[in-house]
Amino acid sequence: MGGLAFIWFLFVYIGLPIAVVLLLTWIHKIKSNSETQVKQNQEIIQLLDELNR
Repeated sequence: MGGLAFIWFLFVYIGLPIAVVLLLTWIHKIKSNSETQVKQNQEIIQLLDELNR
């Protein structure tokens, strides 16, 4: 039983915070990439508008 409690301790106090940090990092990357893509799309639309004039 002691080994199982130790594994549970490792998961809760070490694994869970690491998972949260990785999740937050992943969300930040997605948000950053999304903002970059929106800017690029706006530039493309602007260039297409200029071509149509």
